[in-house]
Amino acid sequence: MAVAGQEVELQITAKDEVSNEAPSSTNTMSIQTPPTKHYQWWLRVAIYIFFLLAGQATATLLGGLYYDKGGNSKWMATFVQSAGFPILIPILFFVPPSIKTATSPPPTFTLGLLYLFFGLLLTGDNLMYSYGLLYLPVSTYSLLCATQLAFNALFSFLFNSQKFTALIINSLILLTVSASLVAVNSDSDNSSNIPKGKYIIGFFCTLGASAGYALYLSLLQLSFEKVIKSDNFRVVLEMQIYPSMVAAAGSVVGLFASGEWDGLTMEMNGYEKGSVSYIMTLLWTAIAWQICSVGILGLIFEVSSLFTNVISTLGLPIVPVLAVIFFGDKMDGVKAIALVVAVWGSVSYVYQHYLDDSKLKAKKRLIVSANDGCDNA
Repeated sequence: MAVAGQEVELQITAKDEVSNEAPSSTNTMSIQTPPTKHYQWWLRVAIYIFFLLAGQATATLLGGLYYDKGGNSKWMATFVQSAGFPILIPILFFVPPSIKTATSPPPTFTLGLLYLFFGLLLTGDNLMYSYGLLYLPVSTYSLLCATQLAFNALFSFLFNSQKFTALIINSLILLTVSASLVAVNSDSDNSSNIPKGKYIIGFFCTLGASAGYALYLSLLQLSFEKVIKSDNFRVVLEMQIYPSMVAAAGSVVGLFASGEWDGLTMEMNGYEKGSVSYIMTLLWTAIAWQICSVGILGLIFEVSSLFTNVISTLGLPIVPVLAVIFFGDKMDGVKAIALVVAVWGSVSYVYQHYLDDSKLKAKKRLIVSANDGCDNA
């Protein structure tokens, strides 16, 4: 998304079509952004990408380890996905408030409703992810998460004015084929003692969670653009901390209401790696998810939700390979083909993004040339 005073060459939302209008002073100022700010923007994006990929792979593997070694609480797995927000609070003291902008800040009540809505959405989404990770092998779960990119294309079209192209449609088809291959390959995965009915529940919960998270990302981008309208990293932290607080509170309510709270002591004592390992697994899972979330929100803030999903999906091959190494998941021919097809679909998205970026640069050069011609005249 366009952020005042920042380089926006990777932006792939409808704002990139601003060149259809007469060149404005804002566009000229964007082109003349000092090289130092340009490199700072790229550095921030690179850091966010690292946070996203490292946090995502670590959290998914630790979540699989929790279930593999004796953990069984869906609500506890849901809770740790949002419970790590306190580690971000100290950072707020080192980030100055948002600089003054032409628009007034949104009312506190509006922000409160946003935090509440996103927190409740995260609670339901995290619960579905927990069911998926419980009932599916980690490699299968990760492959199904690739469908998040397809869902995000739909929601970006509806909420963020994303246009469908041949490459995007090709990517949607390939990701659908990948998910279908995983579905028809359920008999192979069931060899790991997963009942057929639970496998189906895990399959559709993961698909539902992917759709829900894609909706979350698109609505986040819309909120940054239409409601928050700030160019400060502090709003990224606040948009992570407060909804996570709501999601964690919702998970605690679910933990007590479901009765799973009563069995946590027994679960910890029966954990294969010991009670200390049980606590550390949950602790580092919570930290990893917060690192991943900061990366996600940062990329949405600096670029767009669609670009964020592209980067997230590029990490797709990491988790299935590590799952085969650490958890002994089967990587048979059908699953390997599904992996290749999913990566192919992701590459289609990346290439479309490259074309959009090249087109934007060409339009900016034309604007510069037109301005130079006017000055010479």
